[in-house]
Amino acid sequence: MGILQEDVVIIRPPEKDGDNTVLTVNCPDKTGLGCDLCRIILIFGVTIIRGDVSTDGKWCYLVFWVVGKPKTRWSLLKKRLIGACPTCSSASGISYYCTDLNPPKPPNVFLLKFCCHDRRGLLHDVTEVLYELELNIKKVKVSTTPDGKVVDLFFITDTRELLHTKARKDDTIEQLTAILKDVLITIDIELVGPEMPSCSQSSSFLPTAITEDIFDLELPDSVRTGTFTSDSVSVEMDNSLSPAHTLVQIMCQDHKGLLYDIMRTLKDYNIQISYGRFTTKPRGKCEIDLFIVQADGKKIVDSSKQKSLSARLRTELIRPLRVAVVSRGPDSELLVANPVELSGKGRPLVFYDITLALKVLGTCIFSAEIGRHVIGDREWEVYRILLDEGEGMSIPRNKIEKGVWKMLMGWE
Repeated sequence: MGILQEDVVIIRPPEKDGDNTVLTVNCPDKTGLGCDLCRIILIFGVTIIRGDVSTDGKWCYLVFWVVGKPKTRWSLLKKRLIGACPTCSSASGISYYCTDLNPPKPPNVFLLKFCCHDRRGLLHDVTEVLYELELNIKKVKVSTTPDGKVVDLFFITDTRELLHTKARKDDTIEQLTAILKDVLITIDIELVGPEMPSCSQSSSFLPTAITEDIFDLELPDSVRTGTFTSDSVSVEMDNSLSPAHTLVQIMCQDHKGLLYDIMRTLKDYNIQISYGRFTTKPRGKCEIDLFIVQADGKKIVDSSKQKSLSARLRTELIRPLRVAVVSRGPDSELLVANPVELSGKGRPLVFYDITLALKVLGTCIFSAEIGRHVIGDREWEVYRILLDEGEGMSIPRNKIEKGVWKMLMGWE
């Protein structure tokens, strides 16, 4: 017996002021489903206040108590969450859900290129339009010419898979033109082809500040751009409370995408959650209890595997991103890096938050690049922003560093 497609995801609005929106997902289970759902929720800027997850390995039931924003598009969020669940098939004229054995084909990549006169906040304004249109930024190359003109190259994919149509292309150009107004000189969108293969590069192409500091997986005494310390995150594992599961208990400070960071780590380790509960406490504290098993359905009894998973969880919760401002000759370069999922997906909205933070700080961007680099045994998405420190620019580097960190962590 199946479940009607419209009942796979149910979003119940708050009944009164102070209540949370309740989001339920009821569908067949699949590897990494929790990670995929939390990633979508993060993309829509919705905050998870509390959560319950349960599955028998075949069917799962998830409940999230969430808080949205005035502009949250709940109906679109529901559509995207349904799309992340196992796809539907038709039986007796009614849509039911079943496992999709065929992986989706890679989306087409388009090149958005435009030239315009520079102004403060321009890059964030463009990024915001692309975000509202559900156009995903895969790669960026931004440069400023000596005469103050900006040449921007955005490699993008379309969540709606309609950018190949004239109507979608014209609408995108129209909305970008409206935000750029009189500074726009030229703009065009062209098809590049199927999704680009991994653009990972050797770490030798990166400054020492990245390879030695940002990508150091050893936990520091304190995170230079935040208030976290290694004592602020507790990860404990216990095999005595359940005959079939390993209990993982986590206590930490809340931040934007916290549940996503936990889920993506477990997904990369091929760990399955049988039952989980997530709650937020006063003063931004969070408690998470997870009953987990390995891919073979057994609890984790190997002490080395326990230590490896525990260490990775602590690292990801203390430093889900790496942020630093370093010298590049006479200039300053902002470096932000986040680990890429084994599935190839990067952390959403990083470039959006970076450009917003710099806009709020009143810091201009001279050039920007997004690339992927293999460091050790992991792939990282690296954002390199050369800051425009013209006359009158006297913002201390540590203030920029801290401002970007706070925006990325949702503390701003």
